[in-house]
Parts: sequence; structure tokens; C-alpha cells
Amino acid sequence: MSPQPLCFVLMPFGCKPDPAGGPDIDFDRVYRLAIKPAIEAADMEPIRADEEKTGGIIHKPMFERLLLCEYAVADLTTANPNVFYELGVRHTARPRTTQPIFARRQPIPFDVNFLRALAYDLGMDNKFEDAEAAALRENLAERLRGLRQQAGAEDCDSPLFQLIGDWKPGEIAHIKTDIFRDQVRVSEALKRRMERARALPRKEGLADLRRLMDEMGGLDAHEADVAVGLMLAFRDLEGWTEMIELYQRMPGTLKRQVLVREQLGFAYNRRAGDKARPEADRRLDRRRAREILEQVERDQGPNSETCGLIGRIYKDLWDETRAADPVTAAGHLDQAIDAYVRGFEADPRDAYPGVNAVTLLEIRGGQASLETRDRLLGVVQFAVDRRIRGKSPDYWDHATNLELAVLASRPQAAQQHLARALASVRANWEPKTTARNLELIREARASRGENVEGIDGIIAALRRRAAE
Repeated sequence: MSPQPLCFVLMPFGCKPDPAGGPDIDFDRVYRLAIKPAIEAADMEPIRADEEKTGGIIHKPMFERLLLCEYAVADLTTANPNVFYELGVRHTARPRTTQPIFARRQPIPFDVNFLRALAYDLGMDNKFEDAEAAALRENLAERLRGLRQQAGAEDCDSPLFQLIGDWKPGEIAHIKTDIFRDQVRVSEALKRRMERARALPRKEGLADLRRLMDEMGGLDAHEADVAVGLMLAFRDLEGWTEMIELYQRMPGTLKRQVLVREQLGFAYNRRAGDKARPEADRRLDRRRAREILEQVERDQGPNSETCGLIGRIYKDLWDETRAADPVTAAGHLDQAIDAYVRGFEADPRDAYPGVNAVTLLEIRGGQASLETRDRLLGVVQFAVDRRIRGKSPDYWDHATNLELAVLASRPQAAQQHLARALASVRANWEPKTTARNLELIREARASRGENVEGIDGIIAALRRRAAE
């Protein structure tokens, strides 16, 4: 039996802002509930590059997929520039078998009717519920079945082939397409092994991932999202040294990517918190983390992720020095607050640096800091609420709401968000981080003689979950 044809999906990833001003659009949900099952219903094998694990890198395997996959679906919603770039490459190489889709009432930079694009509905508040998913699944599967029937016909869907009739791109040898298909299957198998390792206890999972890293050999022979996916799998199992070792094996082009450099700085800073390591090594790791991330900010300008990681470094430095050297610690606390505020101002949609800024303002105390805390609380809460609308909340959404409820002294809401956070934990270091933040809030309030009732129980529940 011949293998199913491959269908490459060109689309945005994660939650993206709605250009029409509505709630964010969860494209992962659109893919999971409609596009992927529609492709499978048309007896094709779906392939979707993982931009979240590559930082949007346009790399060699991406071009191979655009050229060599027999079919493609391109979601033009929000006019994502990467998607349009990839669609242009596809239209240059393939005269037919590309199906554009787009969400109704979304601004598209040109008329898509000549592309025979399929419109779909996102539903109320862009939530993309079961009814909208079912409609897109059915309509897209029907279009793809039609493409399969017309694959050998003279009719074409590429405007380049339509307008330049004698356009004849070079033929790609069958041996190349066979190798490509094998590479795709190897990459998918590697990703499945990473997912299985993530689900194991930490020691066993790290051992499996180390074996996988050794088996992979030179990382330049693999797709970028596989290498970055392995880095993130090590992160989920708190393999900070393994993340650093993996970075050293990466090809130069991948080492220079912002996402990879951010994760390297994150790993150095987390390893610096291991008190079993020599003090000199820990100081060196912290310095390396700061240098890496501050260089990223100089190169790219402030952004919520980089500034949030920088803020975490100075927060850790404050925590480590506040007992022995309160004056130096106060300086670190100021730098942490500045970094978190800088990140939140760079992208107010990202609540992570905002909630950390609010927490540290609470800890610093004093009338001016607490007044700034109160002004920011509502803005950060709005950012969280806006992010959650129209998507499936993850652990950090619930943990942020939990922390904000504690900061706003809303015990009933805190208990509700705690239950949701505990049910959404993906990696043990997540509740450990939240518990530590709440311990610092409790300590600051207790030192000022304020009410801390209820916080201890929340911290204990998070610690228990982190120890599982």
C-alpha cells in the first residue's frame, strides 16, 4: 500500500491578536479541532511546523516541506507575514494542490477570491466552538478531496503559473522526495520520544533525553524544531546542564536565534540556583545568564520574554543576598522591578512580567511602591483576562490569576484559581516557582504586620504538587 500524501499546514501558531480588535485567536485550537482532522479525513498526513519551538526560523526543512509536500493548506487569517512568505514560495514551486483558508470578518491585504480561498467562522468572541470547528472540518475535507481528484489536471491554483504559462520550475528527483519523506517521519518519531520522556519521572526522563541527544549526533542533520524541542524537553525536566550542553552542539545559525539564546540564559540562571554546586560556579553561571540576556535585549530591544528572564535573574540575586547584604539586595530588587516593568510596557498583552512587577512592588513595600502596585494590578488582571478569552488557559494563566488574587486579598478567588492551576501543571518546576513567589509575598506582609491568613495552605498545596 502506498503511503498517504503529505499535507503541509502554513498558519500562525499559538494565540495571536485579532486585527479587528476582538479577543486573541487561538490558532492551535483551530488546527487541533478542524484543520488536522480535515486533512486526515481526506486520507492525507498532516505536517505542521512548530514556530513556537523555532522562534519563526525559516530553515532548510521548511523550504523542503513547501516544495515537496504533495498538498498544502494556508491559513491567511491575520495576514501573518510568515504565512504569506511561505505561500509565495509554494505558489512558485507548485502549480496546484494548495488550499488557502481564512476567517471571515478578518482583514486580508488583498482579494483572496482569485485564490479560491475557503472562508470559515471563528464564532462569538473568536472562541471557535464545536459548531465552527465541525463546519470547517467538513468544508476543508471536501476541498482537499477535490484537490486530490484534480491533482493531475491542467487547472492550477497558483497565480504565478496562471499568469506566466511557460513557467517551468526544475523537477526534483524522486530520490530527493523519498529522502524527504523519510526525514519527516524520523523527525516526528523523535518528537514522540521527547513527549514520552517528558511524562516520566525526572531522573528517568533526563536519562532518556540524554540517550536521544547522543543518538541524534550532529544537530545540523536535523530540523531546527527537533533541536529546539529537545532543549525545551530538557527544560521541562529541569535539565539545566543538559540544555547548556545541547546548545554547544547546535549549528551556528540556530545558536544565534533569539529563542535559543533566551533559553540558554534561562538555563544558566536556573543552574545557578543549585546550592549543591560550588559558589564560584554559581556566580559564573549567573553572570553568564545576565550577559546573554542583556545582549539579546540590546540586539532586539525590550520584549516581554527577554525582560522577564532578566528580571528573574535580579530577583534571584536579591533573594540570595538580602540576608547577608541588604543594601546590595535592595539594588538587585530595584533592577528586577525595572526589568519586569520594561517587559510589561513592551507588550502589555503578556501578563508574566506584569505580575512579577506587581509582586516585587508588594515585597519592596513603602507607600510609593504599594501605590504603583495598586495602579498596575488592574492592568495586569485585564491582560490575563484578555489572554484567556477565546483560548484554553494553561498553567501560567491560572497561576497568574492565583497570584493576583492573593495580591488583591481575594481568598475565595485564590482557592478557585489554585484548583485550576494544580489541574494544569505540566512540569514540577512550575508550581515550585509559584509557591516561592507566594512565600515572598507572605513574608513581606507578615513583616508589615498584615493579614496572611490562607496563604500558607496555598503554598503547601503547590509544594506538594511540585514534589510529585
